[in-house]
Amino acid sequence: MTNSSTPAQLNWRDSFRVKSFRYQWPADLATSWAFEMETILLGWYILSASGSVLMLVVYGALQYLGSLVAPIFGVVCDRMGYRRMLWSTRAIYALLAFVIMLLSFFEALTPERVLILSAIVGMIRPSDQMMRNALIAKTLPPEQLMAALGISRMTSDSARIAGALAGAGIVAFLGMTSAYLVVTFLYVISFLLSRGVDNVQPEPSAVALASPLEDLKSAFAYVWHKPVLMGAMAVAFLVNLLAFPFSLGLLPYAAKNIFLTNQTGLGLLGASFAFGGLLASLTLSSHKFKLRASQTMIIASSAWFLLDLVFAFTQNLYFGMFILMLAGFVQSLCMTPLAAVMLRATEPAFHGRVMGMRMLAIWGLPIGLLISGPLVESIGYVATAGLYSALGLILTLALTVYWRHALWDRYSVANNPL
Repeated sequence: MTNSSTPAQLNWRDSFRVKSFRYQWPADLATSWAFEMETILLGWYILSASGSVLMLVVYGALQYLGSLVAPIFGVVCDRMGYRRMLWSTRAIYALLAFVIMLLSFFEALTPERVLILSAIVGMIRPSDQMMRNALIAKTLPPEQLMAALGISRMTSDSARIAGALAGAGIVAFLGMTSAYLVVTFLYVISFLLSRGVDNVQPEPSAVALASPLEDLKSAFAYVWHKPVLMGAMAVAFLVNLLAFPFSLGLLPYAAKNIFLTNQTGLGLLGASFAFGGLLASLTLSSHKFKLRASQTMIIASSAWFLLDLVFAFTQNLYFGMFILMLAGFVQSLCMTPLAAVMLRATEPAFHGRVMGMRMLAIWGLPIGLLISGPLVESIGYVATAGLYSALGLILTLALTVYWRHALWDRYSVANNPL
């Protein structure tokens, strides 16, 4: 999985020598921290104000709403340009956060209004990561792609760590209105910094077709006829369906019923997973390891399924934190190379549309959660983890064999050292 062709002099600072990335990275960082703060603030508010777990679940589902229209956002990005879309969406985030702050200040905030505003944000937010990755691919040299994606992923990893540790205590310390003033400020900073990224012009072929609908059709056809992209999409859907549920949605169940801990323990478990992801992002951004992206993606996803199984058998909180840290590490070693594979295998004119389609794989997570709930109640948590892990490993092996020339062959474009 190594190759000496990558220039030895590359290091993490090279990405920041590109002016556009120097603006994009802190803008993404501010956005990620605001996202995490908002999720905590509104989730806690809805549960406290309504007392309804159903409303909390609805709020959580709204966070994935925009993944259904992410391919359309990709079409718009390929036609309008990424800089304009980036600062436009972050202006909307700031405006809606300001509205929530005013509603809170005037004591007019209600769970129903929060859900309406969350639905608007939920239509846009899932496409944010797609725009970040596509913009990086367009503004940085190919040999810096993996490192830049790793550095970019640090923004969300660091936000998750802080969010998991802070929990709902941020509301108790600042109050809802003051806390949302901070969120609004972060979005405004992100908007201003996003104005400084390069104004990458759309590729000529991105606007050559007669209509956006034809653009969308061409994107589906493009992915369907490229084994590399189909294989990467399959891996993305698979880990969302069978691996992420145990690291995200089912974590409160494990904290309460397996580790017999409280919110503090749950926060430590969540932070451990995010910290592992941060360590992997640092590793990928260092340029010290010349990895073959697709092979790394497959090996890491397999290790992730195995670690989920080990975690299910763990009853000691601190050992569970260690296993989750390892799971977070291999999770990042799977997802970051996956993004690199898709970007390297895609023509620049299709970057937005293809990465938008990649967001559809997120729907594997709510599907996996919905299936896991009844399974945990009927056969138990450990048996469910065993079933998911075994199925994940079998399907990973199957798709690797099926697309072996595209995903495993060392000479495939998916395995160009990055």
